[in-house]
Amino acid sequence: MILAAQLSDTHFDLTARNVERVEAVMAYLADLPRRPDVILVTGDITDSGKPEQYAEARLALRADIPVHVLPGNHDDRAALRTELLGEPASSAPVNSAHRIGPLTVLMLDSSIPGEPSGLLDEDTYAWLRRALAEAPPDGPILLALHHPPKPLYSPVVDVIALADPGRLAAIVAGDSRIIGVLTGHAHSPIATTFAGKPMITAPSTASVLGGEWEVTPPHRVMDYAPDPAIALHVIDDDYTLTTHFRTVAMGGWLSEPPA
Repeated sequence: MILAAQLSDTHFDLTARNVERVEAVMAYLADLPRRPDVILVTGDITDSGKPEQYAEARLALRADIPVHVLPGNHDDRAALRTELLGEPASSAPVNSAHRIGPLTVLMLDSSIPGEPSGLLDEDTYAWLRRALAEAPPDGPILLALHHPPKPLYSPVVDVIALADPGRLAAIVAGDSRIIGVLTGHAHSPIATTFAGKPMITAPSTASVLGGEWEVTPPHRVMDYAPDPAIALHVIDDDYTLTTHFRTVAMGGWLSEPPA
């Protein structure tokens, strides 16, 4: 099997709180008896795209297994490239392809510079077509992007979700190798389907965003009390996707119930 850990919406903001929460998650992953093969970070790495915030992220996300990132609406493409990827600054979409055994992960940049909503632009679709053509003909593929391509019953996120999702849906439905779509943005663990495939939205390590039955905008929207949480994706030998959501207690592991 392949085990992929997904972190999202870490929102490094030059405060100790969000750094400590990600460090707790990374320590949890490092201490697992069977550690992940890869860590995927699906956007909003920083809170406002500052180079200093990416410097925080670079330190906190260090691991001896591969860590791959994509931008969210709070990120800055140029700073992400220079501070996390070690590449020259550029405002072009940050798309990337990664092989983990038989699995191909295609990470798509759905951010629109300066805007909260999402869109996969023409350059990204051209890149995606090439990446799909180059992927093994008989191996599984996961797509990852920040903005969910379908409504999640969130009064905050649904109005700034992915625009023109039908175009992506046609690709997902038309390629039998694609076993699922991973997203962030919603600050909540969500499992649904998109174009007939599993769509998993990872929780945030920073906070929880309520559904339409919980929030009263503009008040009581974000809950900062819960511990950080992540998604753990298992790709089995039959190339099917199973996801576990895990809360990482800031107080550590208890092997016995408290008194």
